[in-house]
Amino acid sequence: MSQSSCEETSCSGTPYYKKRYWVFALITLVAMGLPFIQIDGNQLFLLSFDKKQLHLLGVAFDMQELYLMPFLLMLLFLGIFFVTTLAGRVWCGWGCPQTIFRVIYRDVIETKLLGLRKRIDNKQQEPDMSLPINKLKKGAALLIWIGISVIAASNFLWYFIPPADFFTYLSNPAEHTILITFLAVLVAVMVFDIIFIKENFCVYMCPYSRVQSVLYDNDTIMTVYDYERGGKVFDPKGIKLWKKPETPNAECTGCELCVKVCPTHIDIRKGMQLECINCLECADACTKVMGKLGKESLIGWTSPQAVETREKVRYFRFRTIAYMVALVIVMGALVVMSGKKEHMLLNINRTTELYSIKEQGMVENSYVFLFQNTDKVAHDYYFEILDNPKIKIKRPEEPFTLEPGKKVKKVVVLYTEERLSEDGRKDTPVPIKIHAYALDKKEEISVFRDSVFVYPRIDLIH
Repeated sequence: MSQSSCEETSCSGTPYYKKRYWVFALITLVAMGLPFIQIDGNQLFLLSFDKKQLHLLGVAFDMQELYLMPFLLMLLFLGIFFVTTLAGRVWCGWGCPQTIFRVIYRDVIETKLLGLRKRIDNKQQEPDMSLPINKLKKGAALLIWIGISVIAASNFLWYFIPPADFFTYLSNPAEHTILITFLAVLVAVMVFDIIFIKENFCVYMCPYSRVQSVLYDNDTIMTVYDYERGGKVFDPKGIKLWKKPETPNAECTGCELCVKVCPTHIDIRKGMQLECINCLECADACTKVMGKLGKESLIGWTSPQAVETREKVRYFRFRTIAYMVALVIVMGALVVMSGKKEHMLLNINRTTELYSIKEQGMVENSYVFLFQNTDKVAHDYYFEILDNPKIKIKRPEEPFTLEPGKKVKKVVVLYTEERLSEDGRKDTPVPIKIHAYALDKKEEISVFRDSVFVYPRIDLIH
């Protein structure tokens, strides 16, 4: 492997597992702290089904304003596609909660804390559970993990229920059985998954591994075994060959430490496999062995193309650039749309009666206006009809007060005493524009809605 490849795969310096631990710690710190950060009383991110709100970067959007959700989903999927095309399953090995939780339970609790597992670099050797002391340690590990699961499940719920409300609800569990049940189910799932399903989730259940091959190309960064140096230990069908005659100078020693340390129980020397989560523990194991021989690791985090050509990884290529452009466009659209935040909402619905005809040719139309104050202070609201002075407001006659976050339905009656149409064959829908506003901040808090005023055919007018 060339010097440039060695630099890319961390042949020397800090081992990958230590870098992963720092990343895990950072992710944990961010995940635990984010729900407690507020801007003007709103969280950085919150999807509240209780309050029917989305908080994004300190701005609260009500359900009627969730036009942002498609952009958030596009960012999510485009981000996944971009990261996978660029760096394979880097998320799986470096950011996925399943991986982080398994490292905490297996490497920290079982191995480091309780000594249930003798060696952290041998994931294939299971503890002897016939020994009473190991059963006791297993029970202790279970209790510790249940406690951690309660914290992790609570942290997950904080992105849907503000922490202050969450702890208030917990103090009165009898009135919040749904929350308690949901929390208990999450804890049970985490315990069953991490202790009993283990990495089988990554191998058999995770859909991400099934789509990764579609997003990969020959320049995608992944955990790669350098068969040019190490020798073709396996043929294309996976049958062990061990140092074929045409590779007499193969450097692989056959220690199989890379196999023993793999959490998903694969042999990286077989080439790319969907079970590989890019944790790079095999690269660290190979680095130790080859380092004692004064050689570079046979396994590294690079691309197949870079290994074959002995050149640097091509990070910028058509696919990655295209994804970056798409991400920038969607992000820009999200910023623009988020700037359309309204401090009041108005939905207009017509009643079943199209119109009513009164004395002296007066025509009335009835509507139901749903007002909502999305600001943080109370306001007095009213509305007006624009661009059609012939149509006037009969009801309500006066402005009304609405407290912050509250909704109110108002029966609105509009009328006209003048002729709006001479059509004798059918009713005439007359377009109108409604301008609703807060009296104290008319320029800042106002919305415009389009509707229609239905005028009857002329022969019905007395």
